[in-house]
Amino acid sequence: MTTPLLTEIDHVAIAVRDLEAAIAWYRVTFGADVAHREIVDHDGVEEALLVVADSFIQLVAATRDDSPVARYLERRGEGLHHVGYRVADCAAALQAVKDRGGRAIDEHPRPGSRGTTVAFVHPSAAFGTLIELVQE
Repeated sequence: MTTPLLTEIDHVAIAVRDLEAAIAWYRVTFGADVAHREIVDHDGVEEALLVVADSFIQLVAATRDDSPVARYLERRGEGLHHVGYRVADCAAALQAVKDRGGRAIDEHPRPGSRGTTVAFVHPSAAFGTLIELVQE
C-alpha cells in the first residue's frame, strides 16, 4: 500500500458575493467566528477562514471583476467553489497528479494565504471538483 498524499481536509471554499453578509450569517447561525482574514491580490479574492475542528470553511469573494472567483460567480452563482486538501509536500503531490494523467491548473506550487504553498488541480481531472493542494 502506498502512503496517501492527502493528509487532511484543509478547507471547503464557498464563493460568495457579499463577504460581510456571509460572515454574519455563519456567526449568527453557527456561532462561527473569523480566525483569519486576508486579501490575496494575485488571485483577486478576499477570504475569511472560519475554524471547524482542525479545518476551515473558507468564504471567498472577488476583489476584481477578472478574478477566477468573479467568473465563477457570474457563471454558477454562489456556492461550493473548491475543496482544499492538506499535503506534506505540495510539489510532490502536484507531480503525482500529473504523473497519473491529471490536469493541473498550476504548473508549479505557488504562495497561498496564511503562508501556505498551494497548487490547483483542474475539475476535469477530479470528477468535477476543483481541488487545492495545501502545504502548511
